[in-house]
Amino acid sequence: MTARLVMDPYPSVLHKDETIAKGVELLMEHRYRNIPVVDDRGCYQGIFGVNCLLRLVLPKAVLLERGLTTVPFVSDSLRDLRIRLKEVEDKPVTFCITHNVPVVAPDTPLVETLLTLYRTHTSLPVVDPDSGCLLGVISYWDVGAKILEQEI
Repeated sequence: MTARLVMDPYPSVLHKDETIAKGVELLMEHRYRNIPVVDDRGCYQGIFGVNCLLRLVLPKAVLLERGLTTVPFVSDSLRDLRIRLKEVEDKPVTFCITHNVPVVAPDTPLVETLLTLYRTHTSLPVVDPDSGCLLGVISYWDVGAKILEQEI
């Protein structure tokens, strides 16, 4: 039993030249937390997700490393946040992708895969170790559905 057993082989993806606006549209439409980003050959580049969006719309001062730990005096409105997002909507999703999300290979043992899923708190890209191409994604929903369809 391996990761291949629980992966979605046809996940939604973003291509690296698609815009942040397109990424936001997909996130909101499907209520995804993140979406894999691929190049023209389908090779995995990283993850575009809600944490990227928050980073884009929050005031820069609150994101400084060793910066503020609380910000009760910052009173930005939803309109202010929308304006910040509008400023970057036409940039490619690669402007705001995360590269350090763990990935699994299709032949990763199932329990090891589930432990990685548990520890990362996010969907897992399944990447071919030789080509680097995205083969699928494993979400909590995929795993839950596979477990629930088992006869006992």
